[in-house]
Amino acid sequence: MIDLHMHSLFSDGELLPAELIQRLEDLSYEYLAITDHADASNLDWIVPRLALVTREVNRYRKVQAIPGVELTHLPPETIPEMASEARRLGARLIVVHGETLVEPVPKGTNRAAVEADVDILAHPGLITEEEARLAARNGILLEVSARKGHCLANGHVVQVARKTGAGLILNTDSHGPGDFISRSFAMKTALGAGLNEEEFELMMKTARALAQKALSR
Repeated sequence: MIDLHMHSLFSDGELLPAELIQRLEDLSYEYLAITDHADASNLDWIVPRLALVTREVNRYRKVQAIPGVELTHLPPETIPEMASEARRLGARLIVVHGETLVEPVPKGTNRAAVEADVDILAHPGLITEEEARLAARNGILLEVSARKGHCLANGHVVQVARKTGAGLILNTDSHGPGDFISRSFAMKTALGAGLNEEEFELMMKTARALAQKALSR
């Protein structure tokens, strides 16, 4: 299993990064990314610490952890600059908190994200075809979410991605052990979103490639 959108207690998750990694090691995960919520107030605190702990723990674990960040509820105009700063601080994978149906995310966030140097647009809600085409052009993946609430727009995201050629990735947006899922449940989530088994396997292949690319940065 691969999951590139997870949270530790550095933001609103339940576990220390090392325990999060250890629990996923026990569940035979292959790769994970710790992408704690950040804005201008905490970006410079979170990213270097995640870079430090993942670098240390990866020496001793089969599962490989990627230090990342989820840029969350930012004014859309600041997303490119914040993404650049996150890269400078050591984030190897950048997620933007998209315009989910269940939170008051600033309008224009999806558009700003797909035009920035980021990797994943999380739970993008009712993303437009134009935005999805930009994501496809810029190599930014659209998230199919296993998280309650965020998953409500999965079907729409899949339909738009199919029309535009945008890449998809399935993540849990886990905040604690109760959010972890198996590969078989991930497939059920994909099927429920309207994907088929071949498309699910393509998402897993895409996630593995992104994880490997991130670790090589």
